Amino acid sequence: MAQPAARSDVLAPAPWVEERGAKIRITAVRTFLTAPHGCPHLVVRVETNEPGLYGLGCASDPQRTLAVRSVVDDYLAPMLVGRDPDDIDDIHRLMLNSAYWRGGSLTGNALGGIDVALWDLKAKRLGAPLYSLFGGRVRTHADAYTHVDGTDAAEIADKVTEAREHGYRHVRVQVAVPGSDTYGTKADGAADARALRNRSVPWDSAAYLRTVPGILTEVRERVGDGVELLHDVHERLDPRQARDFLRRIENAGLYFVEDLLAPEDASHFAALRANSSVPLAVGELFSDVGQFLPLLDGPSIDFARIRVPTLGGLTPARKLAVYCELRGVRLAPHGPADVSPVAQAATLAMDISSHAFGVQEAAVFKAPVHEVFPGTIEAVDGGLRPHETPGHGVDFDEAAARRHPVPEPLEHDRWALLRNTDGSVQRP
Repeated sequence: MAQPAARSDVLAPAPWVEERGAKIRITAVRTFLTAPHGCPHLVVRVETNEPGLYGLGCASDPQRTLAVRSVVDDYLAPMLVGRDPDDIDDIHRLMLNSAYWRGGSLTGNALGGIDVALWDLKAKRLGAPLYSLFGGRVRTHADAYTHVDGTDAAEIADKVTEAREHGYRHVRVQVAVPGSDTYGTKADGAADARALRNRSVPWDSAAYLRTVPGILTEVRERVGDGVELLHDVHERLDPRQARDFLRRIENAGLYFVEDLLAPEDASHFAALRANSSVPLAVGELFSDVGQFLPLLDGPSIDFARIRVPTLGGLTPARKLAVYCELRGVRLAPHGPADVSPVAQAATLAMDISSHAFGVQEAAVFKAPVHEVFPGTIEAVDGGLRPHETPGHGVDFDEAAARRHPVPEPLEHDRWALLRNTDGSVQRP
């Protein structure tokens, strides 16, 4: 059995740890890179001096994976060895302060990986499902939404109907705009795929405004009111265009429109919400809970798009969830495939235990993901259900992970590079 570090070896030790005679200590923090779904996943494992007791977290940032790994390995891991893993909030605040300059996605994801691993570890020590540490269940499952796309209303409506037949009550709808690099749609043939990969297809906001609202409205007419429809703008409109877009989609009956504006334009949300009945969701790109606060004070939004790893883990995300509940704002956590099954399971523990929950984005993972992450949760009848085993219930197979190396930098994250029709750089 590894011996815990002496108190003198721990930076800024918590004075109460020795007083209570705690025997469990962190002996190592290890990171692993793998890409069974194609996008890079950064897994964090916090190990202890108790045999077989460890916690797993997700620090996945597909755009700056190697930088986040360095923050964990070179700066945070050495601070953790020798500590009692029980004091999660104290450890989180200490690590956050250690960088001096707070905030940013690199620090957020690094903290998030460690924080979720500590929560997983604590729940395992107590022999309880992770959600039970957050007050227990308030619902049987978390409603999930899936994604469909197409070029016209008939095609999209057929896919919505198919998703509904699989049990989904919420479906995100994306519309391809001919000749435009449109978010959330698939390439049409090899030539189109090459152009998109090289980022040589422009984004055309005028064509988007001419095309998408009408198709969304027609999709609603075709599928009726028995399913909730969502749409993601992905920050690609300016405030003037956003006002126009909301006016044009009033009759589409959307559950929400996501990320209508970039974080830099967030101050405009109050005016947009005051002048439109279309529910607004935002927050996917936020890396600090403080970015949500001005939008919750009004409130100026209807749904908070929380990405648990990037916000620094469950410790800050759960505090934000409580404030959302008090302000009447729902949670719509971010959960695409670049959020690993570990982070998805941790987010689900928050969803299941929060009265503020609205809907959860649910990735459909490829088969190799299930080999690398035993216990991967997938939607059944349009809902996600947590494991009843101790912790968040998702494990990690190191040997299987080695069979799926991550892509080189700028392979996966090139999708965020975008230009307008006049050649200027466009927010992704």
